[in-house]
Amino acid sequence: MARESIRNKVTITEIARQAGVSVPTVSRVVNGRSDVSPETRARIEDLLRHHGYQRKPNAPGDRAALIDLVFNDLDSPWAVEIIRGVEEVAHASGVGTVVSAIHGASGSARQWMTNLRARASDGVILVTSVLEPRLHDELRRLGVPLVVVDPAGSPALDMPTVGATNWAGGMAATEHLLGLGHRRIGFIAGPPRLLCSRARLDGYRAALEGAGIAVDDALIVPGDFYHSAGFDGCNTLLDLEEPPTALFASSDQMALGAIEALRRRGLRVPEDLSVVGFDDLPEVRWSAPPLTTVRQPLADMGKLATRTVLRLALGEEPASPRIELATELVVRASTAPLA
Repeated sequence: MARESIRNKVTITEIARQAGVSVPTVSRVVNGRSDVSPETRARIEDLLRHHGYQRKPNAPGDRAALIDLVFNDLDSPWAVEIIRGVEEVAHASGVGTVVSAIHGASGSARQWMTNLRARASDGVILVTSVLEPRLHDELRRLGVPLVVVDPAGSPALDMPTVGATNWAGGMAATEHLLGLGHRRIGFIAGPPRLLCSRARLDGYRAALEGAGIAVDDALIVPGDFYHSAGFDGCNTLLDLEEPPTALFASSDQMALGAIEALRRRGLRVPEDLSVVGFDDLPEVRWSAPPLTTVRQPLADMGKLATRTVLRLALGEEPASPRIELATELVVRASTAPLA
């Protein structure tokens, strides 16, 4: 009798640990859902029978599958592109999406974790954000799979990541300007905590060094991917004793901010300064002039991250733990040969 009592108290978390799968995967089997591979289902069913797990007919019932999509901030057009990609795959898979912003604050992140536990999310996609180690450990304990898009720092070995070829994109943008005859090329950087920012800067440096041009640190100014940083950074570069003839901003928003700074000074793009951005947001096709930029496949990154987290939620291995999608230089009217 005592043995039977102990067996009835086994938790889904313990079943998941013994089966080597996530808690949501066990929950799917308990709730009779079909989206679990036959081999995984059989393994879980064997453990449920072994432990005498008692299914409760009314709890939690046919709970809708959910994934959490978490940003540091949501006030950027590129966030919309990632959301679009995530939602397309999630919707086709019959999975709901909960979008959150943690604003880089530990209190906000802890509140998000409380909400995630309450809704029993099937997986998490984290975009350019960092979770406190304690919260990351809590996700592991709950068996909730995590995929990171554009990791802020070096990710854990067990954390699949999705990104873009930022180094190659930074190099392609700079080589394009070099090919037009420019030799003094300004660079407005992104947040240094992000791997993608550092990779774009490294690509810029590599292109200059490959052309035999010494990197001038005075031509590199800090930024944060937003319009105001591009505006301020461009003004800083224009105030140099020998200003650049071309500018590479490591985001489209900063490139547009730089173009506004030029306009207010009565300067023209590309006649007075060639400008290149990074992202290829929809709006830059309609800027004046249309912006030359490096296309980052943001929606595709969202799609791939969603497919990966859903695969992990089924107890399957990701196709690859580290995936980088190709970037592509898109030449428009904001760049021209050096006069």
